[in-house]
Amino acid sequence: MPREVVVLTAVAFAVAVGFGVVAPAIPVFARDFGVGRTAAGAVISAFAFMRLVSALGSGRLVNRIGERLVLATGIGIVAVSSLLAGLAQSFTQLLLLRGVGGIGSAMFTVSAISLLLRVVDADQRGRATGMWQSGFLLGAIAGPAIGGPLTDISLRAPFFVYAVTLAVAGGIGMLFLSRTPLHDREEAGGPIPSTTLPQALRVSGFRAALASNLGNGWALFGVRSSLIPLFVVEGIGASGTWVGIGFFVSAATQGAALMVVGGITDRVGRRPGMVAGAALSTVAMGSLALSDSLAVYVVAMAVFGVGAALMSVAPSAAVGDVVAGRGGTVVAAFQMSADLGAVVGPLVAGWLADDYSFGAAFGVTAGVLAAGFVMSLMSTETRHRPTTVEPQPQTPPG
Repeated sequence: MPREVVVLTAVAFAVAVGFGVVAPAIPVFARDFGVGRTAAGAVISAFAFMRLVSALGSGRLVNRIGERLVLATGIGIVAVSSLLAGLAQSFTQLLLLRGVGGIGSAMFTVSAISLLLRVVDADQRGRATGMWQSGFLLGAIAGPAIGGPLTDISLRAPFFVYAVTLAVAGGIGMLFLSRTPLHDREEAGGPIPSTTLPQALRVSGFRAALASNLGNGWALFGVRSSLIPLFVVEGIGASGTWVGIGFFVSAATQGAALMVVGGITDRVGRRPGMVAGAALSTVAMGSLALSDSLAVYVVAMAVFGVGAALMSVAPSAAVGDVVAGRGGTVVAAFQMSADLGAVVGPLVAGWLADDYSFGAAFGVTAGVLAAGFVMSLMSTETRHRPTTVEPQPQTPPG
Protein backbone atom coordinates (compact mmCIF):
# COMPACT_ATOMS: atom_id res chain seq x y z
CA MET A 1 0.00 0.00 0.00
CA PRO A 2 1.47 3.42 -0.96
CA ARG A 3 2.68 5.62 1.89
CA GLU A 4 0.18 8.32 0.94
CA VAL A 5 -2.70 6.03 1.94
CA VAL A 6 -1.32 5.59 5.47
CA VAL A 7 -0.67 9.33 5.78
CA LEU A 8 -4.15 10.26 4.57
CA THR A 9 -5.69 7.75 6.97
CA ALA A 10 -3.79 9.36 9.86
CA VAL A 11 -4.95 12.79 8.69
CA ALA A 12 -8.55 11.53 8.50
CA PHE A 13 -8.33 10.17 12.04
CA ALA A 14 -7.01 13.47 13.43
CA VAL A 15 -9.69 15.47 11.61
CA ALA A 16 -12.48 13.12 12.76
CA VAL A 17 -11.32 13.18 16.39
CA GLY A 18 -11.44 16.96 16.38
CA PHE A 19 -14.84 17.09 14.74
CA GLY A 20 -16.15 14.55 17.24
CA VAL A 21 -14.86 16.74 20.07
CA VAL A 22 -16.57 19.90 18.82
CA ALA A 23 -19.82 18.41 17.47
CA PRO A 24 -21.60 18.07 20.87
CA ALA A 25 -20.69 21.65 21.77
CA ILE A 26 -21.88 23.45 18.62
CA PRO A 27 -25.66 23.61 19.22
CA VAL A 28 -25.22 24.19 22.97
CA PHE A 29 -22.72 27.00 22.36
CA ALA A 30 -25.08 28.58 19.82
CA ARG A 31 -27.96 28.47 22.32
CA ASP A 32 -25.69 30.21 24.83
CA PHE A 33 -26.07 33.35 22.69
CA GLY A 34 -29.80 33.34 23.44
CA VAL A 35 -31.07 31.99 20.12
CA GLY A 36 -33.74 29.34 19.55
CA ARG A 37 -33.32 25.72 18.51
CA THR A 38 -33.89 26.51 14.83
CA ALA A 39 -31.11 29.12 14.83
CA ALA A 40 -28.83 26.71 16.69
CA GLY A 41 -29.49 24.10 14.01
CA ALA A 42 -28.66 26.70 11.36
CA VAL A 43 -25.05 26.73 12.61
CA ILE A 44 -24.75 23.05 11.71
CA SER A 45 -26.62 23.55 8.42
CA ALA A 46 -24.34 26.46 7.45
CA PHE A 47 -21.29 24.19 7.61
CA ALA A 48 -22.99 21.48 5.53
CA PHE A 49 -24.43 23.96 3.03
CA MET A 50 -21.09 25.64 2.38
CA ARG A 51 -19.46 22.23 1.94
CA LEU A 52 -22.06 21.47 -0.69
CA VAL A 53 -21.83 24.69 -2.70
CA SER A 54 -18.03 24.93 -2.60
CA ALA A 55 -17.23 21.34 -3.60
CA LEU A 56 -17.05 21.90 -7.36
CA GLY A 57 -14.82 24.94 -6.89
CA SER A 58 -12.57 22.81 -4.70
CA GLY A 59 -12.43 20.20 -7.44
CA ARG A 60 -11.35 22.78 -9.99
CA LEU A 61 -8.62 23.95 -7.60
CA VAL A 62 -7.37 20.37 -7.29
CA ASN A 63 -7.08 20.12 -11.08
CA ARG A 64 -5.33 23.47 -11.25
CA ILE A 65 -2.83 23.49 -8.37
CA GLY A 66 -2.77 19.91 -7.06
CA GLU A 67 -4.17 17.91 -4.18
CA ARG A 68 -1.49 18.57 -1.56
CA LEU A 69 -1.76 22.37 -1.59
CA VAL A 70 -5.57 22.31 -1.60
CA LEU A 71 -5.59 19.79 1.26
CA ALA A 72 -3.26 21.88 3.44
CA THR A 73 -5.13 25.11 2.67
CA GLY A 74 -8.49 23.51 3.42
CA ILE A 75 -7.36 22.15 6.77
CA GLY A 76 -5.82 25.52 7.59
CA ILE A 77 -9.10 27.32 6.85
CA VAL A 78 -11.06 24.97 9.11
CA ALA A 79 -8.45 25.28 11.87
CA VAL A 80 -8.38 29.08 11.87
CA SER A 81 -12.17 29.39 11.58
CA SER A 82 -12.61 26.95 14.48
CA LEU A 83 -10.16 28.85 16.65
CA LEU A 84 -11.98 32.10 15.92
CA ALA A 85 -15.36 30.44 16.49
CA GLY A 86 -14.20 29.56 19.99
CA LEU A 87 -13.57 33.28 20.50
CA ALA A 88 -16.87 34.37 18.92
CA GLN A 89 -18.72 37.13 20.78
CA SER A 90 -22.01 36.89 18.92
CA PHE A 91 -24.22 34.31 17.21
CA THR A 92 -23.64 35.99 13.83
CA GLN A 93 -19.88 35.58 14.18
CA LEU A 94 -20.29 31.91 15.07
CA LEU A 95 -22.61 31.31 12.11
CA LEU A 96 -20.30 33.01 9.61
CA LEU A 97 -17.20 31.24 10.91
CA ARG A 98 -18.83 27.81 10.72
CA GLY A 99 -19.81 28.61 7.14
CA VAL A 100 -16.20 29.48 6.31
CA GLY A 101 -15.17 26.21 7.95
CA GLY A 102 -17.49 24.36 5.57
CA ILE A 103 -15.54 25.74 2.61
CA GLY A 104 -12.27 24.49 4.09
CA SER A 105 -13.84 21.12 4.83
CA ALA A 106 -14.89 20.73 1.19
CA MET A 107 -11.36 21.58 0.03
CA PHE A 108 -9.87 19.00 2.39
CA THR A 109 -12.31 16.21 1.56
CA VAL A 110 -12.21 16.60 -2.23
CA SER A 111 -8.41 16.89 -2.38
CA ALA A 112 -7.81 13.98 0.00
CA ILE A 113 -10.14 11.61 -1.83
CA SER A 114 -8.71 12.70 -5.19
CA LEU A 115 -5.18 11.94 -4.01
CA LEU A 116 -6.19 8.67 -2.36
CA LEU A 117 -7.85 7.33 -5.50
CA ARG A 118 -4.99 8.50 -7.74
CA VAL A 119 -2.03 6.97 -5.89
CA VAL A 120 -3.27 3.38 -5.71
CA ASP A 121 -3.63 0.70 -8.37
CA ALA A 122 -7.07 -0.66 -9.23
CA ASP A 123 -6.39 -3.83 -7.21
CA GLN A 124 -5.71 -1.74 -4.08
CA ARG A 125 -8.44 0.87 -4.41
CA GLY A 126 -11.06 -0.86 -2.28
CA ARG A 127 -8.64 -1.58 0.55
CA ALA A 128 -7.25 1.95 0.43
CA THR A 129 -10.74 3.42 0.65
CA GLY A 130 -11.53 1.06 3.53
CA MET A 131 -8.46 2.26 5.43
CA TRP A 132 -9.43 5.89 4.87
CA GLN A 133 -12.99 5.29 6.05
CA SER A 134 -11.69 3.37 9.10
CA GLY A 135 -9.61 6.38 10.09
CA PHE A 136 -12.72 8.55 10.03
CA LEU A 137 -14.81 5.99 11.89
CA LEU A 138 -12.29 5.51 14.69
CA GLY A 139 -11.88 9.25 15.06
CA ALA A 140 -15.65 9.77 15.09
CA ILE A 141 -15.94 7.21 17.92
CA ALA A 142 -13.07 8.65 19.97
CA GLY A 143 -13.94 12.33 19.54
CA PRO A 144 -17.31 12.50 21.33
CA ALA A 145 -15.86 10.56 24.28
CA ILE A 146 -13.54 13.54 24.78
CA GLY A 147 -15.91 16.26 23.63
CA GLY A 148 -18.82 15.41 25.92
CA PRO A 149 -16.96 15.84 29.23
CA LEU A 150 -15.01 18.80 27.81
CA THR A 151 -18.26 20.58 26.97
CA ASP A 152 -19.28 20.32 30.63
CA ILE A 153 -16.11 22.23 31.56
CA SER A 154 -16.23 24.90 28.85
CA LEU A 155 -18.33 25.45 25.73
CA ARG A 156 -15.42 27.22 24.03
CA ALA A 157 -12.69 24.69 24.80
CA PRO A 158 -13.83 22.09 22.19
CA PHE A 159 -13.30 24.62 19.40
CA PHE A 160 -9.72 25.18 20.53
CA VAL A 161 -9.09 21.42 20.77
CA TYR A 162 -10.54 21.01 17.27
CA ALA A 163 -8.15 23.68 15.97
CA VAL A 164 -5.22 21.81 17.55
CA THR A 165 -6.20 18.44 16.06
CA LEU A 166 -6.56 20.12 12.67
CA ALA A 167 -3.11 21.66 13.03
CA VAL A 168 -1.77 18.19 13.76
CA ALA A 169 -3.58 16.81 10.72
CA GLY A 170 -2.25 19.57 8.49
CA GLY A 171 1.27 19.08 9.84
CA ILE A 172 1.13 15.34 9.09
CA GLY A 173 -0.03 16.04 5.56
CA MET A 174 2.56 18.71 4.81
CA LEU A 175 5.43 16.73 6.32
CA PHE A 176 4.78 13.26 4.94
CA LEU A 177 3.22 14.21 1.62
CA SER A 178 5.92 16.73 0.78
CA ARG A 179 8.26 14.33 -1.03
CA THR A 180 6.39 11.68 -2.93
CA PRO A 181 6.83 10.35 -6.49
CA LEU A 182 3.71 12.25 -7.52
CA HIS A 183 5.01 15.51 -6.06
CA ASP A 184 8.39 14.97 -7.71
CA ARG A 185 6.65 14.43 -11.03
CA GLU A 186 4.71 17.67 -10.64
CA GLU A 187 7.86 19.63 -9.84
CA ALA A 188 9.61 18.12 -12.84
CA GLY A 189 6.90 19.54 -15.06
CA GLY A 190 5.44 16.19 -16.11
CA PRO A 191 1.90 16.57 -17.50
CA ILE A 192 -0.79 15.07 -15.28
CA PRO A 193 -4.02 14.26 -17.12
CA SER A 194 -7.47 15.03 -15.80
CA THR A 195 -10.93 13.55 -16.30
CA THR A 196 -13.87 15.90 -16.74
CA LEU A 197 -17.29 15.45 -15.18
CA PRO A 198 -19.13 15.03 -18.54
CA GLN A 199 -16.70 12.25 -19.44
CA ALA A 200 -17.31 10.47 -16.15
CA LEU A 201 -21.10 10.81 -16.45
CA ARG A 202 -21.02 8.69 -19.61
CA VAL A 203 -20.07 5.69 -17.46
CA SER A 204 -23.03 3.89 -15.85
CA GLY A 205 -20.86 2.77 -12.93
CA PHE A 206 -20.15 6.40 -12.04
CA ARG A 207 -23.82 7.33 -12.23
CA ALA A 208 -24.59 4.39 -9.93
CA ALA A 209 -21.88 5.57 -7.53
CA LEU A 210 -23.53 9.01 -7.40
CA ALA A 211 -26.92 7.46 -6.59
CA SER A 212 -25.39 5.20 -3.94
CA ASN A 213 -23.54 8.09 -2.33
CA LEU A 214 -26.70 10.20 -2.29
CA GLY A 215 -28.50 7.41 -0.44
CA ASN A 216 -25.60 6.91 1.93
CA GLY A 217 -25.47 10.63 2.75
CA TRP A 218 -29.25 10.73 3.20
CA ALA A 219 -29.37 7.71 5.53
CA LEU A 220 -25.95 7.54 7.23
CA PHE A 221 -25.02 11.19 7.64
CA GLY A 222 -28.54 12.58 7.75
CA VAL A 223 -31.41 10.41 8.97
CA ARG A 224 -29.36 8.25 11.34
CA SER A 225 -28.14 11.25 13.31
CA SER A 226 -31.27 13.40 13.17
CA LEU A 227 -34.23 11.00 13.26
CA ILE A 228 -33.22 7.71 14.85
CA PRO A 229 -32.63 9.18 18.34
CA LEU A 230 -36.13 10.67 18.24
CA PHE A 231 -37.57 7.40 16.92
CA VAL A 232 -36.06 5.40 19.77
CA VAL A 233 -37.26 7.76 22.51
CA GLU A 234 -40.60 8.91 21.08
CA GLY A 235 -41.55 6.13 18.66
CA ILE A 236 -40.40 3.04 20.54
CA GLY A 237 -40.63 4.62 23.98
CA ALA A 238 -37.18 3.43 25.07
CA SER A 239 -34.61 5.37 27.06
CA GLY A 240 -31.78 7.39 25.59
CA THR A 241 -29.44 4.58 26.58
CA TRP A 242 -30.83 2.50 23.72
CA VAL A 243 -29.93 5.27 21.30
CA GLY A 244 -26.31 4.85 22.33
CA ILE A 245 -26.55 1.05 22.17
CA GLY A 246 -27.94 1.15 18.65
CA PHE A 247 -25.28 3.60 17.48
CA PHE A 248 -22.56 1.49 19.09
CA VAL A 249 -23.86 -1.67 17.39
CA SER A 250 -23.97 0.13 14.04
CA ALA A 251 -20.45 1.53 14.46
CA ALA A 252 -19.13 -1.88 15.54
CA THR A 253 -20.56 -3.73 12.54
CA GLN A 254 -19.46 -0.94 10.22
CA GLY A 255 -15.93 -1.04 11.60
CA ALA A 256 -15.73 -4.83 11.40
CA ALA A 257 -17.07 -4.80 7.85
CA LEU A 258 -14.60 -2.11 6.75
CA MET A 259 -11.78 -4.51 7.62
CA VAL A 260 -12.92 -6.97 4.92
CA VAL A 261 -15.11 -5.23 2.36
CA GLY A 262 -12.19 -3.37 0.79
CA GLY A 263 -10.43 -6.60 -0.11
CA ILE A 264 -13.67 -8.14 -1.34
CA THR A 265 -14.34 -5.10 -3.52
CA ASP A 266 -10.86 -5.39 -5.02
CA ARG A 267 -11.29 -9.10 -5.76
CA VAL A 268 -14.95 -9.34 -6.77
CA GLY A 269 -15.60 -5.86 -8.13
CA ARG A 270 -17.32 -2.59 -7.28
CA ARG A 271 -20.77 -3.36 -8.66
CA PRO A 272 -21.51 -6.30 -6.29
CA GLY A 273 -20.44 -4.15 -3.34
CA MET A 274 -22.74 -1.29 -4.36
CA VAL A 275 -25.65 -3.67 -4.97
CA ALA A 276 -25.18 -5.49 -1.64
CA GLY A 277 -24.63 -2.29 0.33
CA ALA A 278 -27.73 -0.60 -1.05
CA ALA A 279 -29.79 -3.76 -0.53
CA LEU A 280 -28.75 -4.15 3.12
CA SER A 281 -29.29 -0.47 3.88
CA THR A 282 -32.71 -0.53 2.20
CA VAL A 283 -33.74 -3.57 4.23
CA ALA A 284 -32.56 -1.90 7.45
CA MET A 285 -34.49 1.32 6.86
CA GLY A 286 -37.50 -0.60 5.60
CA SER A 287 -37.51 -2.63 8.81
CA LEU A 288 -37.60 0.53 10.89
CA ALA A 289 -40.48 1.78 8.74
CA LEU A 290 -42.54 -1.36 9.42
CA SER A 291 -41.79 -2.03 13.09
CA ASP A 292 -41.37 -0.13 16.35
CA SER A 293 -39.87 -3.13 18.13
CA LEU A 294 -36.71 -2.53 20.13
CA ALA A 295 -35.24 -5.85 18.96
CA VAL A 296 -35.90 -4.96 15.31
CA TYR A 297 -34.23 -1.59 15.88
CA VAL A 298 -31.02 -3.16 17.22
CA VAL A 299 -30.87 -5.75 14.41
CA ALA A 300 -31.61 -3.08 11.79
CA MET A 301 -28.77 -0.91 13.11
CA ALA A 302 -26.40 -3.87 12.87
CA VAL A 303 -27.46 -4.58 9.29
CA PHE A 304 -27.24 -0.90 8.42
CA GLY A 305 -23.65 -0.76 9.69
CA VAL A 306 -22.60 -3.46 7.21
CA GLY A 307 -24.53 -1.79 4.40
CA ALA A 308 -22.95 1.58 5.20
CA ALA A 309 -19.47 0.05 5.08
CA LEU A 310 -20.11 -1.38 1.62
CA MET A 311 -21.63 1.90 0.42
CA SER A 312 -18.66 3.85 1.78
CA VAL A 313 -16.07 1.73 -0.04
CA ALA A 314 -17.46 0.34 -3.30
CA PRO A 315 -18.78 3.60 -4.85
CA SER A 316 -15.55 5.46 -4.01
CA ALA A 317 -13.50 2.70 -5.64
CA ALA A 318 -15.73 2.88 -8.72
CA VAL A 319 -15.07 6.61 -8.99
CA GLY A 320 -11.33 5.90 -8.84
CA ASP A 321 -11.72 3.39 -11.69
CA VAL A 322 -13.40 6.00 -13.86
CA VAL A 323 -10.90 8.80 -13.20
CA ALA A 324 -7.74 8.95 -15.30
CA GLY A 325 -5.14 11.20 -13.64
CA ARG A 326 -6.62 14.12 -11.74
CA GLY A 327 -10.38 14.13 -11.36
CA GLY A 328 -11.03 16.98 -8.98
CA THR A 329 -14.44 17.93 -10.39
CA VAL A 330 -15.45 14.27 -10.70
CA VAL A 331 -14.61 13.59 -7.05
CA ALA A 332 -16.29 16.87 -6.10
CA ALA A 333 -19.54 15.82 -7.78
CA PHE A 334 -19.33 12.48 -5.99
CA GLN A 335 -18.85 14.19 -2.64
CA MET A 336 -21.65 16.65 -3.39
CA SER A 337 -24.09 13.78 -3.83
CA ALA A 338 -23.47 12.65 -0.22
CA ASP A 339 -23.59 16.23 1.08
CA LEU A 340 -26.87 16.82 -0.75
CA GLY A 341 -28.35 13.74 0.89
CA ALA A 342 -27.04 14.82 4.30
CA VAL A 343 -28.65 18.27 3.92
CA VAL A 344 -31.97 17.30 2.34
CA GLY A 345 -32.49 13.94 4.08
CA PRO A 346 -33.01 15.23 7.64
CA LEU A 347 -35.32 18.00 6.42
CA VAL A 348 -37.56 15.67 4.41
CA ALA A 349 -37.50 12.91 7.02
CA GLY A 350 -38.20 15.37 9.83
CA TRP A 351 -41.16 16.85 7.95
CA LEU A 352 -42.59 13.38 7.23
CA ALA A 353 -42.15 12.32 10.86
CA ASP A 354 -43.89 15.48 12.09
CA ASP A 355 -46.80 15.48 9.65
CA TYR A 356 -47.23 11.75 9.05
CA SER A 357 -45.21 9.17 10.96
CA PHE A 358 -41.75 7.78 11.63
CA GLY A 359 -42.72 4.91 9.31
CA ALA A 360 -43.26 7.32 6.43
CA ALA A 361 -39.88 8.98 7.06
CA PHE A 362 -38.00 5.68 7.13
CA GLY A 363 -40.01 4.41 4.14
CA VAL A 364 -38.94 7.36 1.98
CA THR A 365 -35.35 6.87 3.15
CA ALA A 366 -35.58 3.22 2.09
CA GLY A 367 -36.90 4.40 -1.28
CA VAL A 368 -33.89 6.68 -1.82
CA LEU A 369 -31.57 3.78 -0.99
CA ALA A 370 -33.56 1.47 -3.27
CA ALA A 371 -32.98 3.88 -6.17
CA GLY A 372 -29.24 3.41 -5.69
CA PHE A 373 -29.79 -0.36 -5.58
CA VAL A 374 -31.61 -0.33 -8.94
CA MET A 375 -29.01 1.91 -10.60
CA SER A 376 -26.19 -0.26 -9.26
CA LEU A 377 -27.94 -3.39 -10.50
CA MET A 378 -28.24 -1.89 -13.99
CA SER A 379 -24.67 -0.55 -14.11
CA THR A 380 -21.59 -2.14 -15.61
CA GLU A 381 -18.54 -3.18 -13.60
CA THR A 382 -15.80 -0.53 -13.51
CA ARG A 383 -12.91 -2.49 -11.96
CA HIS A 384 -11.46 -3.94 -15.15
CA ARG A 385 -12.99 -1.54 -17.62
CA PRO A 386 -10.63 0.07 -20.16
CA THR A 387 -10.29 3.80 -19.80
CA THR A 388 -12.85 5.27 -22.17
CA VAL A 389 -12.25 8.90 -21.27
CA GLU A 390 -9.61 10.90 -23.04
CA PRO A 391 -7.44 12.50 -20.34
CA GLN A 392 -6.64 16.15 -20.85
CA PRO A 393 -3.08 17.20 -19.95
CA GLN A 394 -2.73 19.82 -17.25
CA THR A 395 0.28 22.09 -17.32
CA PRO A 396 1.64 22.61 -13.80
CA PRO A 397 1.47 26.21 -12.64
CA GLY A 398 4.58 28.20 -12.75
